[in-house]
Order: sequence, then C-alpha cells, then structure tokens
Amino acid sequence: MSGSDPAVQAGDPAGGSAEHAGGVASSAGPVGGSVGHADDSGEPTGGSDGGDRPGWSPWVIISGTLVAVLLVGAAIGIFATRFTDAGPAEANPAAGSVEVGFAQDMSVHHLQAVTMAGWARDHSTDPEIRQLAFDIERTQTEQVGRMKGWLMLWDQPEQATGAYMTWMTEPMGHAGMQVPTSSPAGGAPMPGMATDADLVKLRTLSGRELDVFFLQLMLRHHQGGVAMAEYAQDHTSLAAVKALCRSMLTSQGAEMDQMRSMLRSRDAQPLPGP
Repeated sequence: MSGSDPAVQAGDPAGGSAEHAGGVASSAGPVGGSVGHADDSGEPTGGSDGGDRPGWSPWVIISGTLVAVLLVGAAIGIFATRFTDAGPAEANPAAGSVEVGFAQDMSVHHLQAVTMAGWARDHSTDPEIRQLAFDIERTQTEQVGRMKGWLMLWDQPEQATGAYMTWMTEPMGHAGMQVPTSSPAGGAPMPGMATDADLVKLRTLSGRELDVFFLQLMLRHHQGGVAMAEYAQDHTSLAAVKALCRSMLTSQGAEMDQMRSMLRSRDAQPLPGP
C-alpha cells in the first residue's frame, strides 16, 4: 500500500504525511550506532570523532542521505514513466485523474509518515523502533520523490487545491471502504493520518510510551494508505503507477504485521482502524 518536525499543518506536504513500500536497504541505519539529536535550539548535538579534523554529525549524514534518496526517487519516477508508458495520452494524465490525484495525495500522506518516523528515530532509545522508523523514513522519502517526479513530468502541481481524495469516486479499496465526503473524524486530512493533537502528544512522550504510541499511529497510518494504494492500483492504466502501488502494498503489508507483533510484545493494542 514510505522521515522532521511533526507539528504538521494538515494539507502542507512539506511537513505532513502516509504509506510504504519497496523498502530500501540502509547502509546508514541507526541501529547499533549513535544518532545525533537536536536540542531545544534546533542544533544537532552530535560531536566530532575526537581527531584533529571534526567528523560529520550522524544527523547531518542522515539528512543528506534522505535528500539524495528524494532526488533519486524523482529521477526514477521520471524515467520509469517515460519508458513504461509511451503513449502521449497515458504519459500525461489530466488534473483530477486517478494518477495525478494519487501522486498528489499520497505524497502528502507519505510525508506525514516521514515526519513521525523521523521523530521516533531521533527520540526512541529502542533499537528495534529506531530501525523500523529509519526504514519507513527512507523508503517513503524515495516514493515521494518518485511521485513528485511524475507530477513534474505531467506538468501538474505537487499539491491540488481543494479537498483531498476527490479522485476516488467509487468505494475505496478491496475492503469496500467508502470515500469520505468530508475530512475524517478528529481533523485528520485523510484516512489513517494523525491529527495535530496526535502529533503534539507524540512529541511529549518518551521511553515505552513513545514507542507504543508511534507504533499505534504508524500502523493506523499504513492502514489508511494501503486502501488508497489499492484504489489507485485498481483504477489506473499506467504501468509505473501500478508497479508503485504493488510495491507499497507488499512492503506496507509486511510492516503492518511487524508493527502488530511489536505492539503485542509491548502488551499494547492497535488503535481503531481509519
């Protein structure tokens, strides 16, 4: 069916949103190493290596890696679409189409997941949580780059004006979920997304409480994104879009199983579904 200050305003793709697929293997993952944290002034606290020349902060390295991943994703999106969908009509979907709407709205959804994952990676002390968060952050950043590459190629804006999910005009996903006619309950912009209150709460927690709430929010986030990816896969004719949807569904399905297992091992339950 995918990391950053999570105080995201709904509808602002630069800060906010979710789903995840085709995991990218990390050579710079946080497990087993020290991840630099930002203090209250926003400056990373990662120090030097103690030699004559200061070393790069892990925070800087990870941020640079994510920027590179975003650019790689954009390049993949552009070239994959050019080579797999040769027809002029197919290569340039119109505004309001399933393809354009999916790329715009799923980018917003993903970016909130990146935001939450980045916070958990920086603030959890649990290596398992930090690894999961890094994987989600990196993979969904690449997928956002791919979708933004499509939008650039199609000469469409990165974010549509007006309501989300207007491209979904039929029952949503294989489960037959109905497309919402207004914003989901609680003020979340799209199904599965965290509300502003959820994000504020996440920032106040630490230790086990942080880990559990992150897993609960991300699991629900994936559930909402999976339904969107199912709908796009079922209604698009573009091979590149279908391929990305399949990748999302495969990887996020596995991640949802992993997060359910991680919640059980922490004696916690998932939140109600979106």
